[in-house]
Amino acid sequence: MTAEPHVSDNDTPLVGRVETVDNLDLLLEVLPLPVREALLHEPGLSDLLEVVLDLGRPPEARYVKKTVYLLDTAVTREELQFTVARVGAFTHDNRAGIPRTLHRISALRNRTGEVIGLTCRAGRAVFGTVDIVKDIITEDQQSILLLGPPGVGKTTLLREVARVLADESGKRVIVVDTSNEIAGDGDIPHPAIGRARRMQVPSPDLQHKVMIEAVENHMPEVIVVDEIGTEAEALAARTIAERGVRLVATAHGTALENLIQNPTLADLLGGIQSVTLGDEEARRRGSQKTVLERKAPPTFDVLIEIHDRYRFALHADVAEAVDSLLRGRTPRIEIRARREDGHVEISHPTPEPPEPMIEAPRLERRKLLRIFPYGINRHRLEQAIHELEAPARLVNQPAQADVILTVRGQVKRQPKEMRQLVEQGTLLYTLRSDTVMQMAKFLREQLADAFPEDHAAMVEAEAAISQVFDHQRPVELAPQKPRLRRLQHELVKRFGLVSKSEGEDPFRRLVIYPTR
Repeated sequence: MTAEPHVSDNDTPLVGRVETVDNLDLLLEVLPLPVREALLHEPGLSDLLEVVLDLGRPPEARYVKKTVYLLDTAVTREELQFTVARVGAFTHDNRAGIPRTLHRISALRNRTGEVIGLTCRAGRAVFGTVDIVKDIITEDQQSILLLGPPGVGKTTLLREVARVLADESGKRVIVVDTSNEIAGDGDIPHPAIGRARRMQVPSPDLQHKVMIEAVENHMPEVIVVDEIGTEAEALAARTIAERGVRLVATAHGTALENLIQNPTLADLLGGIQSVTLGDEEARRRGSQKTVLERKAPPTFDVLIEIHDRYRFALHADVAEAVDSLLRGRTPRIEIRARREDGHVEISHPTPEPPEPMIEAPRLERRKLLRIFPYGINRHRLEQAIHELEAPARLVNQPAQADVILTVRGQVKRQPKEMRQLVEQGTLLYTLRSDTVMQMAKFLREQLADAFPEDHAAMVEAEAAISQVFDHQRPVELAPQKPRLRRLQHELVKRFGLVSKSEGEDPFRRLVIYPTR
């Protein structure tokens, strides 16, 4: 991909400058006195990320580029209780805060519930970060999804979006604030969200309900929500969009491709489904007969990938971008980067042309598919690989895998390990059930080039099924291996017909009969 950077004609310097409000004095007040004094003597307080107080260990200060021990002495129970007594009440997710600040205090507890560790994170309101995409935020009435890995500044940007839309655009904005991440602790929201109203979420698993409640009870024009990550939240987002309310939200991931591969969040992009094309359409597209396509219009119109605080990639038409990726093309994107002088530099990378589809070399792509089975029966998967003689093998570590294979039940549970793997960009595939048949179907689809005879056998079966329907008489197929006959039997059954294997190997073959 090549880029041709330029400064857009309407680029203007940032209004004022990027300012940071951190209220660090209020965070220092809740820390034990020796820790507070040690912090004040450390250089670079403005880069402080968090202070870690663990029972029986020296206190740590973590900065953007370093971690230091503040004292030689270990943290005591009395020091932990000193801090606990000076912050707000801890919720059931072991988080507390300091009223009207963005600082967050998270607790570690032992089996009896006693606090044995604290992570005191410094929260900052950064003003001016939204200017890089302010035209998109204020001028368009489109729903926007902010995408980026943890710690890249999604919540900081979201906080400014709420303020700009409420104060400068005069919109009725409701912030759905899970764990008080956006507007801080306490009943009075932090000034960083301006005149936007805030609805607190009592528990993370209730975020989707509060999203719907906000629309039904408070007539917002814009809903702002942080970290959509579950199937229920994705459904709530779609419901909000369908009611004509604008939605600005964040999700974890590094690029649009991550969401397409995430079965839970793919619904935000319209959902992905497997479609079987006719022979003529497959030839026209230059693709296999089974392809992935978008099911419905996306929930979000615009997607912004946050690479860092000063560099964004903009997908102005999510539907077009998803369709391009599913068809193997590079989508059109707009790169925006803020220069040191405050101007926003805009470039439009030129998509690389797709490589021509050549049928002959496809059989050379018999690469080995490395599979990490997550929550499924390894023995059955090995059996499916053996029966198909598929170029695939199982690996014991996710880092060694090309794909992770699991079942839908595991995805619905949203285990933390699986979420982390998907966020890192590992491909994830789900099966309807933990059976050899489903596993074999997955292998055939992913390694289609390794099974050219499968396609020929299924095409013959499809043609025979059509003859049976047209003429209402049995049709005999060519002899096939047992594995291919099983595939043909499955296909016949899906069409509601009857099939029977006749003859002896190697001439055993299928006969398809009308239903009567």
